[in-house]
Amino acid sequence: MIILKSPEEIEKIRAANRIVALALESLKEMVKPGITTAELDRAAEEFIVSRGARPSFKGYRGFPASLCISLNEEVVHGIPGRRRLREGDIASLDLGAELDGYYGDAAITVPVGRVSAEATRLMEVTRESLYKGIEKMREGNRLSDVSHAVQSHAEGAGFSVVTDFVGHGVGSSPHEDPQVPNYGSPGQGPVLKRGMVLAIEPMINAGGSDVRVLDDDWTVVTSDGSLSAHFEHSVAVTAGGPDVLSGLPGL
Repeated sequence: MIILKSPEEIEKIRAANRIVALALESLKEMVKPGITTAELDRAAEEFIVSRGARPSFKGYRGFPASLCISLNEEVVHGIPGRRRLREGDIASLDLGAELDGYYGDAAITVPVGRVSAEATRLMEVTRESLYKGIEKMREGNRLSDVSHAVQSHAEGAGFSVVTDFVGHGVGSSPHEDPQVPNYGSPGQGPVLKRGMVLAIEPMINAGGSDVRVLDDDWTVVTSDGSLSAHFEHSVAVTAGGPDVLSGLPGL
């Protein structure tokens, strides 16, 4: 069941998302060669707690950390640990927070030092694909209009879309209906209505679209070892168009 949010609820979701966005902005500055993924996770948790919120990923379905950090061929759900970032890596940072019963969820992919031209282009196109989808978050459009916009832009640039994992609704639960695929034909699925809040999150691969889950039962990697990038925003459908609740300049 898709839950439409009141303007007051949207403001509560915005407040949770602002904490996530500010945390990601801070983490982005910390991403440098030599730092460990565990250090980034600790910084993310401390930031969220300092703002009176709770890191919503920690303990969710048994996930052991506050921050999902996925490097290079890792697509999503990477578990922080002793691994150190290296020059040329790309790091996807996916973070959630709960504040006063409402949830925020966003993700960015950032370069570690100087990266390859392919990595730079992949990150650019993935972020652009997100915003192509956001542009379709308007009353009267269909859900698959969002999905199709993401897929068209990514594949038009020569990349592939992960189909095994999707976006989702977000509000008083971290994952709500509907699922938001990053692929599909336009004009299908539920009609977008004022009060819907969706976490749109393209996961785009430089190679093929196939992925697999590692033995830790969390980390998803590209089957062919190609690079993957991930961007996400929580977005509300409003009378004035899409409202990016997790937006900050540069994110």
